[in-house]
Order: sequence, then C-alpha cells, then structure tokens
Amino acid sequence: MKRLRVLALMHEHLVPPASIEGLSEQEINPFRMEYDVLRALRSLGHDIVELGVGDELMPIRRAIEEHAPDVCFNLLTHFFDVGAYHAHVVSHLELLRVPYTGCNPRGLMLAGDKGLSKKILSYHRIRVPKFAVFRLGRAVRTPKKLRFPLFVKSVSEEASTGISQASVVRDEEALRQRVEFVHGNVGTDAIAEEYIEGRELNVSVLGNDRLSAFPVCELTFDNLPDGSEPILTSRIKWDLKYQKKVGVHSVAPTDLAAAKLEQIARMAKRVYRALGLTGYARLDLRLGTDGQVFVIEVNPNPDLCESEDFAASAGQAGIGYDRLIQRIINLGARYQPAWKGR
Repeated sequence: MKRLRVLALMHEHLVPPASIEGLSEQEINPFRMEYDVLRALRSLGHDIVELGVGDELMPIRRAIEEHAPDVCFNLLTHFFDVGAYHAHVVSHLELLRVPYTGCNPRGLMLAGDKGLSKKILSYHRIRVPKFAVFRLGRAVRTPKKLRFPLFVKSVSEEASTGISQASVVRDEEALRQRVEFVHGNVGTDAIAEEYIEGRELNVSVLGNDRLSAFPVCELTFDNLPDGSEPILTSRIKWDLKYQKKVGVHSVAPTDLAAAKLEQIARMAKRVYRALGLTGYARLDLRLGTDGQVFVIEVNPNPDLCESEDFAASAGQAGIGYDRLIQRIINLGARYQPAWKGR
C-alpha cells in the first residue's frame, strides 16, 4: 500500500489530544471520531498533518500549499456553525484541485436540505413521509395534507440537533410551538413530516460509481420512559450515561426476511444515485407497522467513530475499521470532479 500525505481537516475544537489517558468516556466522546480516524491513518502508515479549522478558509489553502497533500481527509460537518456551508468548504477543495474524502459539494447540498431531498426522492418514486417546510419568520399554518402525529426538526442541521420527545407533536398548537422552537433555538427552517410508527433502521452505502450497501442496522431502546417514542434525541445521542440508562443498542435485525433486506439495499443505492452522492453515506429509515420502508434522512459523511453504525455495519460486511478508512481514502483519490477533465 502506498504511503500518502494526508491533510486531516477537523473542527479546531475537536482536534484530539496526543493522549486520552485519564480522560473519561464522556470527555472523549465529542472528539471520538477524530481520534479514531487519526489512529487508523497512523496505523495504515500514512503521513498525517492535522489541521483544526475555524471560521476561515485561508488556513486550509496555506496547509495545502505547504504540505501538498495527496488527499484531504474531510472530518468537517459545518462552517460558521452552519451545516449547509459544509458543501462550500468542499467546493473550495475542488477549486484548489486537491482530492478529498467523502461526498461531493452537490450531493452534500441536495442531501443536506431535508425538504429538497424528499422532493427529489418523491420524483424518483422512493417512499418518504408526507412533509411540509416552515420558513423562518413566517406564520405557522398546518397544511391540510398532513396527518398528526408529526415529527418536527431542523431542515438542515444534523446530529439530532434540536430533537427531543417534544419533537413528536399531536395537534396544531404543539406543532406551532415546536416549529417556533426550531426557528428560535436552532436558527433554521423547520420541517414537519408524518411520524411513521414502527422500527428505526439505517443502512450504510460506500462508493462512487460501484456501490456497496452494508448490512441493515436497527436502533433499539430497552428502557425508554413510559409514553416516550423510540427516536434518537439529542440527549440520547450525546449523553452517554443517559444512553446506558435507556438501553440504546444498534443491532442486526434477525427477523427481517432476506427479500426485505435486499429490497432495502436496492432502495439505498437508488437513493444514493438519485442525490448524486459519492464517498460514503448512511440512510435513516423507518419500517412501518404495515411493512413499508420510508426514507427519513440521508446523511453523507456520517459519523466515522469505530463504534458507530457506519463502521459497525462495515464490520458486519467483513471490512475492519482500518481497511474501511483506507477504502474511503481510495474513493476520494479516485473521484472524478470536473477539474480532472480539464
């Protein structure tokens, strides 16, 4: 395997320390992905330069000019604390003509807008919940086409931002309050979609042109409080003690027929292609009580922690973590942006 010069781009407040000895699991959790990826890159023998990125693009350009990396390993999830601006950072990498890992700018833009992506998937006859987008600064009116209960969240932010049990609303007043919460506290437009009663699934996809869909995972909850819905709230995602309290597990569903699993894999690849994704992505799905599968969200460049769903499902497919990181690098190096044809 060829040793590469890799410029690892990450948020400046998530650059991991040289050693995590003595740190608690909760203290490590915010930068766990960065730590895991850097460890794998070093284990693979690559020459690594770490760059903590703040609110300026110039440091990225300087690092590229100074180190002439073979590839940038992109671990950024936003810019100016705005999720939608992540695509512009990747556009900057393309304009600098340097290969990078993960999804291309157009795919990030399309998938990053939950309303727009659902319109595209509906056009391709891929099942999504009925939904409506509520723009900042506009009055909240309940569309007649939607049926309660509804699930309300940010139209563009990821990582369960702004999601709690109150995100599932059952009447117009609760809808108004939750949309206003998203507008005021998350600072983005809100989307409300019909809440699909059923099971929470996800499926991970790797590739540019030739795609691999990894085994389906299911999110289960052992000890949710009475009356709670089985959803991944911000508290569950980021509070490790609470995770353990409610008994959150990501497991391989053993009761789904092979035909259903194959249907989900085919659908995942259709979604990936419909949104023009490259690199790697995770699709969040709901399996309704009637057996129908709905696409809830599409997440390009998902969490690469060794213990998270993307890496875990790759492991079920026989791809160990270090090998997965190398495959992501290879895909980034092989991706054909417009500038390579000039």
